[in-house]
Amino acid sequence: MKTLEEVITLVQQEVKSINYTGEPKELYDPMNYVLQLGGKRLRPVTVLLAANLFSEDITAFPAAKAVEVFHNFTLVHDDIMDDAPLRRGQKTVHEKWNDNVAILSGDSLLIKAYDHFLEGSYANLNAVLSVFNTTAIEVCEGQQLDMNFETRDDVTISEYINMIRLKTSVLVGGAMKIGALVANASEADAEYIYDFGVNVGLAFQLQDDYLDCFGDPEKFGKQVGGDIISNKKTFMMLKALELDSTGELTGWLGKSNFDNKEKVSAVKQIYKKLGIDELAFKLMDQYYIKGLESLQAIKVNNGQKTMLKAFAAQLMKRSH
Repeated sequence: MKTLEEVITLVQQEVKSINYTGEPKELYDPMNYVLQLGGKRLRPVTVLLAANLFSEDITAFPAAKAVEVFHNFTLVHDDIMDDAPLRRGQKTVHEKWNDNVAILSGDSLLIKAYDHFLEGSYANLNAVLSVFNTTAIEVCEGQQLDMNFETRDDVTISEYINMIRLKTSVLVGGAMKIGALVANASEADAEYIYDFGVNVGLAFQLQDDYLDCFGDPEKFGKQVGGDIISNKKTFMMLKALELDSTGELTGWLGKSNFDNKEKVSAVKQIYKKLGIDELAFKLMDQYYIKGLESLQAIKVNNGQKTMLKAFAAQLMKRSH
């Protein structure tokens, strides 16, 4: 069995080797550009980790590449919708070229994902593609819900959890289930590892929301307080609105002219006063533990699960 570091290195090398060629170059150059911007390669790593749990024969590389290429398709289109100027410190595709080029190159990445699945010559390709297609649609559903929430004032916490499950977590779970399937895991074990991925993915997204508010900007890698400044409906904001009887938070959310630092500081103080930080950690733990319980239920030797446990702990910045 390979180590976690070896799997991550293999994935990085495999993705780096992708080079799409053809004419017109305005279609293919942006596809290669976005794939080589870097990143943690979380999703393809999960494909290989899941496959490695059930088989030492690494046959999951084509599926891992497919999942990563699909993920980058979503990033290209998300950046257009968000009018984002930067991705991993570099110009986004629509900024470097234009919106139309970004749409077409993104569409082509989605099609290339299917080509990568075909490279695997998987005997159970129908089952693999069924998981992939369901996951891909759910990711789009999550993105649409996220956009819907921007103009709604009645979003509930359960709706928010469902949105992040669709937008973020199902791709982690789907990647793991695909890895299990290409390694010929049983249907039950494939479902358990899917649940593991989804629940750890939810914990990870809730942690990301927390760090956006309370994280160290140097370690977090982006502006702290961005969600507060933009009135983004996260678990913390929705829970604070539910518990705040003073109307202080509502007052800040209603302001159109404000100093960013002052607003972030004030809202963070409201969160602390209401114990929102502790409630966020408690919810993270619930999903994290639920994920580990699903991993424990998989019918392989417990020693083989060590790498996935380490991966989950690393994802959640934990020591255990």
